[in-house]
Amino acid sequence: MTLRLYNTLTHRLEEFVPLAPPRVTLYTCGPTVWNYAHIGNFRTFVFEDVLRRYLAYAGYAVEHVMNLTDVDDRTIGAAARAGVRLAAHTAPFADAFFEDCRYLRIAPAAQYPRATRFVPQMVDLVQRLLDRGVAYRGDDGSVYFGIDKFPAYGRLSQVDRRELKAGARVSSDEYDKADARDFVLWKAAKPEDEAVGAAWDAPFGRGRPGWHLECSAMAQALLGETMDIHAGGVDLIFPHHEDEIAQSEAATGKPLARFWLHAEFLQIAGTKMSKRYGNIVTARDLREDGWDAAAIRTLFCSTQYRKQLQFTDDALRAAATGAARLAEFRARLASAPPGGGGGLPALARALEAAFGAAMDDDLDAPRALAALMDFVRDANRELDQEGGAAPASRDAALAAFDRVAEVLQVVPAPSAAVSITATSAPGAGSGAAAVAGEDPVPPAAGEDVAAWAERLARIRFAARGRKDWPRADRARTLLQEHGFEVRDTKEGVQVVPRRQVPGA
Repeated sequence: MTLRLYNTLTHRLEEFVPLAPPRVTLYTCGPTVWNYAHIGNFRTFVFEDVLRRYLAYAGYAVEHVMNLTDVDDRTIGAAARAGVRLAAHTAPFADAFFEDCRYLRIAPAAQYPRATRFVPQMVDLVQRLLDRGVAYRGDDGSVYFGIDKFPAYGRLSQVDRRELKAGARVSSDEYDKADARDFVLWKAAKPEDEAVGAAWDAPFGRGRPGWHLECSAMAQALLGETMDIHAGGVDLIFPHHEDEIAQSEAATGKPLARFWLHAEFLQIAGTKMSKRYGNIVTARDLREDGWDAAAIRTLFCSTQYRKQLQFTDDALRAAATGAARLAEFRARLASAPPGGGGGLPALARALEAAFGAAMDDDLDAPRALAALMDFVRDANRELDQEGGAAPASRDAALAAFDRVAEVLQVVPAPSAAVSITATSAPGAGSGAAAVAGEDPVPPAAGEDVAAWAERLARIRFAARGRKDWPRADRARTLLQEHGFEVRDTKEGVQVVPRRQVPGA
């Protein structure tokens, strides 16, 4: 089967063939670094990560560029309210975005251009549009794009051309979804722009770029006049991507992108997640609550990217349970004793065939995830029946599992369990003296929590050996309060970070 993607520009599924295979050029609209990105934003970023990983799985060499918007109405307003320069305000949020990406296992793009570093290219693009007569200077000193000069305007978003208000202007970066008017390319500098360092000289007047202009200039500078795929969230279709197409293609006469892909909203209680509605959850919120990234990605993969996704605690817990099952299976398979398992290679081939068929069908991640779960069920049955697996069979199954998991990233990281057994725990010698009678206390500021947990486990083990139940219970309570599950076994005690299913 061949990869088919839903192209928003043509409103149909199309076979994906890059311009210069095996190279694929991919541009994705990144965050506006005026605040922390929320998990709704990351639904789109994870979809784009899965897209990129699957293209690589299919043998393509992906050149991925994701921009950071570090100058627009919101960044300037936020910097002004904070009383700092623009760069000082945006830098911490850019750093936080990269930190959140690492947490959510989003592979780094090849380049992360920042708008403020591509202003000369933006000035050149505006000048080209002025020279071609599709842009004009307004009486306010700004430069606008005349939508009546571009007959294809509205093709992506399907706005009704009868509603276009040619000659009426809009200078804000974001505006009503049905309000198609001449849009600003270059904003004349205002005192608040100057105050935060967001103004540049240009032949057509000192000012700053409009939001829509920025992506066109950066994408063309780094990927050429036509790229294979441009992706983002559905909220960017109009006006942002519609305006990108207009200004880019009016300047070059060439398609800006051959495929346009858009991810649907993530919703909470039936409403899209948005700072405007005050219903946001950030990636760092989830990380601080102890959720493994695999649980979040499993939840995202449970719904096809072009369908809205409901985000609830119950849905996340269910996704975490599924992800934990994957981790348990992988550990079992990797450590399977020598034995039969002759059916595993066939199951591995069936997994990759089903996975490929699902992903080739417009990145149907729910079907792909189901194929992985089916493989786990069938392979577990094979291991149960055979009592183990021959090394070659085990390795074939493990390789297929890992190839699929590499694309989806839905397998939790191995937990750093601390095991204190009768043989490893301190006995009657000096090791016992180190913890005997020691009171359990919370970790000190800056203390390594894993090392603290191991020491507390030893304190608890020693207390139980002396039947000092109050001290043992206090140690257990502290460990639980700091995110560890305590398991008592006949061999000893095991302390495991409770990262897969917080609150379980």
